[in-house]
Amino acid sequence: MTEFAGELSPPFEIVEPQAWRAPIIFNSPHSGSVYPAEFVEASRIDVTSLRRSEDSFMDELIAGLSDRGFPIVRVNFPRSYVDVNREPYELDPRMFTGRLPSFANTRSMRVAGGLGTIPRVVGDGQEIYRERLEVDEALRRIEVLYKPYHRALRRLINKAHQAFGAVILVDCHSMPSVGVSRDEPRRPDVVIGDRYGTSCAPLLPDLVEEIMSSLGYSIGRNKPYAGGFITEHYGNPASGLHTVQIEFNRAVYMDERRRERGPRFAQVAADFATLADALAKIPFGDLGPFQAAAE
Repeated sequence: MTEFAGELSPPFEIVEPQAWRAPIIFNSPHSGSVYPAEFVEASRIDVTSLRRSEDSFMDELIAGLSDRGFPIVRVNFPRSYVDVNREPYELDPRMFTGRLPSFANTRSMRVAGGLGTIPRVVGDGQEIYRERLEVDEALRRIEVLYKPYHRALRRLINKAHQAFGAVILVDCHSMPSVGVSRDEPRRPDVVIGDRYGTSCAPLLPDLVEEIMSSLGYSIGRNKPYAGGFITEHYGNPASGLHTVQIEFNRAVYMDERRRERGPRFAQVAADFATLADALAKIPFGDLGPFQAAAE
């Protein structure tokens, strides 16, 4: 697949340490900021508006972890172009000319909200495209960007699982400091998502909360974000596969309006290293395949 050999080369990156310290993978699927020219041209809004969907700088916050013995994964294309934290074919028929494949999921809540695999809107609800897209264009993006990313992530997870018997995937995101609804309370500094206890062993989010609280962050659990497709799809605690999502409040580490790194940026990066070091001390034998307790 060479269609993205220019602007989006590489479309994503995996940085493995020389020696794995622990089977813990840090993933940043929504920090991509390389906007293809044809995408910007087809958009009815400018790049500044398109970037409102970005988890800006999250890839930079975790970048130093590879030097500490932890692999990192970062996506370079923007989530407003292709969102890898969705099912492969969550597609809105209203966006396209032509017939979608029969297996497309056109009725999910995410599609209804305009945030499918090929999003219709950016984070604040603005419509992205001037005109409908060809179905073939959507399928092309899925084939050359979405699927290779997930194949590579799965290979990395399998490598860790085979070597250690268990693996932790930490899916790293950021959230706007305030919600769309005025009724929503002030968002905490960090929201931990484990799909309401289904994507990992309980000790994992408990430890994340303990460490981040000790570093001075206010913590929430599963609201407003419990984890998306990646957390749900790769989390299988009974098989020793554990995923936890971490959402950082953007106001903690950046200027949301100017989209610039804030004064606490370096400290947040250092706190991610502290968290990674603490997770590495987990007795991974306790996270291997096990039978879930009977209800």
